[in-house]
Amino acid sequence: MPALSRWLTSRWGPIITGLVVGVLAPVLVKLGNPGNMGICVVCFSRDLAGALGLHRAAVVQYIRPELAGFVIGSFLAARAAREFLPRTGSAPIARFLLGVFASIGALVFLGCPWRAYLRLGGGDLTAVPGIIGLVGGIYLGVLFLKRGYSLGRNYPAARATGLLGPAIAVTLLVLLVVAPLFGRTAEGVPTGPIFFSETGPGSQYAPVLIALAVGLVVGVLAQRSRFCTVGAFRDMILLRDSHLFNGVAALVLAALVTNLALGQFRLGWAGQPVAHTSILWNLGGMLLAGLAFTLAGGCPGRQFFLWGEGDADAGMFVFGLVVGAGFAHNFNAASSAAGPAAYGPIAVVIGLLICIALGLTMRDPRRAPSRTS
Repeated sequence: MPALSRWLTSRWGPIITGLVVGVLAPVLVKLGNPGNMGICVVCFSRDLAGALGLHRAAVVQYIRPELAGFVIGSFLAARAAREFLPRTGSAPIARFLLGVFASIGALVFLGCPWRAYLRLGGGDLTAVPGIIGLVGGIYLGVLFLKRGYSLGRNYPAARATGLLGPAIAVTLLVLLVVAPLFGRTAEGVPTGPIFFSETGPGSQYAPVLIALAVGLVVGVLAQRSRFCTVGAFRDMILLRDSHLFNGVAALVLAALVTNLALGQFRLGWAGQPVAHTSILWNLGGMLLAGLAFTLAGGCPGRQFFLWGEGDADAGMFVFGLVVGAGFAHNFNAASSAAGPAAYGPIAVVIGLLICIALGLTMRDPRRAPSRTS
């Protein structure tokens, strides 16, 4: 495998990863995942939050094995490449908050950056304002980076800290298979601790072993190639570097071709699966998500991959994603196919204000200008 590793760490790495994701995501849809949601890191985190009882929206509760595969695959790749480096200590609370608001913004849009590109590759034109908002949020984040924004550095941590991510991933797989149920109410409603949807997107899933295999493959490829769907535009704006952007372009193209081949391509605006037609809040939700992802240092997939290679700060962001998904549903902020929820717009505005405050105030003291008396 040394030859493959060299390819993945070259400029071809993001392209290879993007092509693989662009093919495998529509295949997962064909095998049972919701439409244009072969891989959506935030939607899967929302389903996980529901499965753990953090929200009680009965139609979005399932432990997606793809997420566990991301972490375990990244862990295995990092170990093989001697890049498993446990570390922590870089503004964990701020990262948690960024994860919360990234999740809320993405659920107002109904998809993370991965799903935005996959929706576009499936012919969903409502993804366009979402992608415009995403790029706008990334651009705003880049402005803060230029002004000296930083969450500080992290530090080497105990080996056990780095192993928490893979251990939690394995635990989730066990819970998926065992599906423990401690009882039911008098009306026959399950009392948990794990919940699974019987209808809606949460009840739609590819076979467990296939979904896990896809997650493992993507986790390995993305860890080696540093694939990031937000870093793609960040680097284009900040550095004029198209290295990661080429991977996103490859993803969209591969998804388009695969959807056409599978008969899943449906060009249009209305009636797209798990999507709504509000231009303003498709854009606004992803504006918030793009800003939060940029301030946190990468897209949701990238955070899972970093967690797998030992970055506990990325793990805090992942926790924020899951908790934020619970908040989004419990506070009636997550959109549905019918449109934005009652409190989705105000949640986006609050999230933008908090993320802007973080962007203005979070500085690495060592990079701040010195004061003279």
